Amino acid sequence: MKTLMILIAAVSIGFSTQAQEPKKSSKQLKKEQKRAKINAMIRAEEEGVIAYHKHYAFGFKLNNDGYGISFEKGYAKSVKSATVFQIEITERKHQKEEKQSNPFVQSTPVIYGKINFFYPVKLGVQKQFLLANKSNKNGVSITANLGGGISLGFLRAYEMEVDDPVEGRRFIRYDSPDSLIFADPTGLNPSGPGLGRGWNNLKLTPGLYLKPAVRFDYGRYNDLLTAIEVGVTAEFYTKKIPQMVYNKEKQLFFGAYFALLFGKRK
Repeated sequence: MKTLMILIAAVSIGFSTQAQEPKKSSKQLKKEQKRAKINAMIRAEEEGVIAYHKHYAFGFKLNNDGYGISFEKGYAKSVKSATVFQIEITERKHQKEEKQSNPFVQSTPVIYGKINFFYPVKLGVQKQFLLANKSNKNGVSITANLGGGISLGFLRAYEMEVDDPVEGRRFIRYDSPDSLIFADPTGLNPSGPGLGRGWNNLKLTPGLYLKPAVRFDYGRYNDLLTAIEVGVTAEFYTKKIPQMVYNKEKQLFFGAYFALLFGKRK
């Protein structure tokens, strides 16, 4: 009888304890599972096991002389290093460029003296080295990225539309027949080109580039990748790049940039 009373009391206490414990929601359970997964990844990396073997990311960047987009795919070789393959498309603008509108005619603004749009397309490889890592899901890891590759400099002719006294309204560019009119189109109601102009006069100048950078990766232990990158670039081309009339043409370009990257890890 005494044993039976003890069992009844134990069962009652158990039910009472369960009744006092609040039932966890599915959202709370998911958070706990995610936290446990991240803690397991942190412990594994401390022992040298890679949490994610691959990643890909799209980037948007602002240069000191233009802007661009990029795509990259990376492969981790260890916890502290990775190899990243990149493709990047940018537009470099000359520092003397200035858009001006015609006050007498409604038209596209003109950049007087602009010879070519300059679009470097870069294909390269970077080595990524882990400098610092914060061991939690919202931590920021800092990596040093160093690499380079081929830069294909595409030059798209800048075509200006003018009122030709003989031929009427037509497009001109900076070549030998129209160079004098192009340099001084005063009184010809000039208008700038649209996006579709100049591609039939596309030229290519190849070169090489070098790009060191520092990357701040937010949420290192999340599947989604969000990062900020700051760095500098140096580009050298096989020929001088004509961008503006009466300005020195350059073969070597230096620049600084700021980029936002978004992607996923696997």
